[in-house]
Amino acid sequence: MSIYNEFGQPVGKAIPDWSPRPLPQRIQLSGHYCRIEPLNLSHAENLFSAYSQFPDTRHWTWLTDEAPRNLSEYQRWVAKVSEKNDPLFFAILDNQKNTAIGVFSLMRIDANNGVIEVGHVHFSPLLSGTIMGTEAHWLLMRYIFDTLGYRRYEWKCNSLNAPSHRAALRLGFQYEGRFRNALVTKGRNRDTDWFSIIDNEWPDINDAFIAWLSPSNHINDKQIKSLAQIRKNILLAEI
Repeated sequence: MSIYNEFGQPVGKAIPDWSPRPLPQRIQLSGHYCRIEPLNLSHAENLFSAYSQFPDTRHWTWLTDEAPRNLSEYQRWVAKVSEKNDPLFFAILDNQKNTAIGVFSLMRIDANNGVIEVGHVHFSPLLSGTIMGTEAHWLLMRYIFDTLGYRRYEWKCNSLNAPSHRAALRLGFQYEGRFRNALVTKGRNRDTDWFSIIDNEWPDINDAFIAWLSPSNHINDKQIKSLAQIRKNILLAEI
């Protein structure tokens, strides 16, 4: 239903009692399979070892930084980024092995408008495609929407980064469009694809994560129903 002001102009929905959201903190979030905690230098050796299990450095192609040549270089990178508040980096740890196997961050933090982005997502082979990887994203989303009360959660990627594009859609982000000539990265043009989840979509997306992560949805670590199937079933049940 359209809303009009006293001049007959269409205006947006009122948001009563809105106030700026709290800034994300360096907190630990624990799940059944994994936990996330603020990235620090103690994670560097485990992370470098985990990334070294890739056969080459192609997983660095769409990241803003070049691949480190050795552990010392990676330690310097971790020491540098772990001091920042935006992006605010987190390490993802395997609960069983108690080792860091990936990172991501919260960035472009706009507390006044309740908007935040997940970025710098860099999963090692020990994390990519696992239940832990999905749970890690869910833990961070739940912190942003349920604890901090943000209205919009963004995902952006190089338009040529097909794996990132697929991951965003799988997790429930909606594709919003492409910003052409958005950046110059590593001396090359980058068109950026934008995705988002907003607050009124979150309850259904959250329910889908909970159902997908349930042990009853997995046999020998293989899913029975996909996250997309579960989300679709939830939406159909509401019609």
